[in-house]
Amino acid sequence: MGDTATPRRTPDGVRDAAAAAIGKHRNLLRSGRDGRVLSALMRPLFRVSTPAGFGVLTTTGRKTGKPRSKCVRAVRRGDRVYLVALRPPHLAVTRPNAVQAWVWNIRANPKVRLALRDATLPGIAREITDTAELQHAREALCETVHSFDYGECALHLRGLPTRTKIQDLHRYWFDTGIPIAIDVRETPA
Repeated sequence: MGDTATPRRTPDGVRDAAAAAIGKHRNLLRSGRDGRVLSALMRPLFRVSTPAGFGVLTTTGRKTGKPRSKCVRAVRRGDRVYLVALRPPHLAVTRPNAVQAWVWNIRANPKVRLALRDATLPGIAREITDTAELQHAREALCETVHSFDYGECALHLRGLPTRTKIQDLHRYWFDTGIPIAIDVRETPA
């Protein structure tokens, strides 16, 4: 979970990063199902009052066509919002190429809706592949710390949350996850 400048995107890199970090993490999230359960518990609270740095992402189900909502950590920079599809260490060690259902939904239909603390915005989501944009997204996501992050850190990491631990956790997520950008400018339908 160190401060590397280059994200680890290969399956071996993801697996190695996860194996190195696994002892620091709690066993809270061991599978995609665990993440879905946690998101389902948080969603009603986030609909009432979304904390700074978080949002409720709504995608269109690729098979059902129905709206699918997920609580996500989201950092806005102008007309762009950055987030990461997480791979918890236990999952990343065994399945370093795992992709969450909401990412598959974005791949099938990039039109999304994102409810943030101050607005609900339509947008176009995409996976980030450009090196410069990856670095910009990494800085935005990993260096930004909000008060809610302390509670989230306590759920994921052992020991008392600190700003440094939170930033390390966010770097781990970015380096082993799938970075996503959402362009939230109003676009013609």
